[in-house]
Amino acid sequence: MILKDRVAILVKENLQEEDCFLVSLKVSVTNDITILFDSTKGVSFKDCLNLSRYIEQNLDREIEDYSLNVSSPGLGTPFQVKEQYLKNIGREIKIITKEGNRIKGILISYGTDLVIQKNNKSKNREDIRIAHEQIKETKLVVKFK
Repeated sequence: MILKDRVAILVKENLQEEDCFLVSLKVSVTNDITILFDSTKGVSFKDCLNLSRYIEQNLDREIEDYSLNVSSPGLGTPFQVKEQYLKNIGREIKIITKEGNRIKGILISYGTDLVIQKNNKSKNREDIRIAHEQIKETKLVVKFK
């Protein structure tokens, strides 16, 4: 069985060179490896190909067979790491709290709390602070023009 720690080291080695960050890494008992990564500049097909080739060069299929899936998280995928929040400062997000409240607004900052700017119907700006532990899910609001 391929160890998740071994794959994580390889991913981090490669992503440091590319100014990217790891979002999610899963290694199943049947050696199905799934890697989700992102970048502040976005992820291209070439970025995925480079990471995939790097992993393949450092794991030996003759010793242990595996499948490898490398991609970006996708627009509709919930945020999983702090770097995703930092990347999306200034963009509209949608938060679902653990209590079930839905809050939509512009991400202003990410630190000890998350701060979003919510526009009221009266055009008044309202900043809302949300503790990280209160957040169940955060997604980017996707708008097509």
